[in-house]
Amino acid sequence: IWTEDDMTRFAEAAKKLDRLHVVDGLRLAAFTGLRRADLVTLEWAHVGETAIRKLALKSSRKRRHFVTVPIIAELRSLLEELRERPRGEGVETVLVNSYGLPWTGDGFGGSFNRVRDEADIVHFDEDTKERKRKHLHDVRGTFCTKLLTEGGISDQEAADIMGWSVAQVSSIRRIYVDDSSLISSIARRIAGGGG
Repeated sequence: IWTEDDMTRFAEAAKKLDRLHVVDGLRLAAFTGLRRADLVTLEWAHVGETAIRKLALKSSRKRRHFVTVPIIAELRSLLEELRERPRGEGVETVLVNSYGLPWTGDGFGGSFNRVRDEADIVHFDEDTKERKRKHLHDVRGTFCTKLLTEGGISDQEAADIMGWSVAQVSSIRRIYVDDSSLISSIARRIAGGGG
């Protein structure tokens, strides 16, 4: 997953490189869990009152499925910001590049990776002890943890939203949510705040 620190450092690097428009995509990914292809092709027509509903570009078992993402408060606020971005005439995509035009997948991916590399966003593989770059698709895990911690939803509900198996969601809950909750509880007890 991407941590808050990762996202802050990414935004600082984007500002330094004069690529702040790339941060919009990172934030949208963190609040929707959408894949890159769906991020850059998301249009305002897909945004409803309570949810985003879009036919996913990636197929699963030779079928494309609808992605339905609940609009949480943070996402609603971001969407309001994104509506105000300067855009070319007739451009209906939620994300736009610095020219006010729709991103291509490769254009966004390349810009995203340049900013990520400038910010040195990495993780350490526990098994190999190697330093590896975090990727845009890792932000999907960030959204999943947000659903589990702030949304109070079941693993099955999160799996349905993410288009993942329940086992994948359970793994994220075990690694990133339950361990974090346990550590927070221990810290409160040590500090004398109870459990």
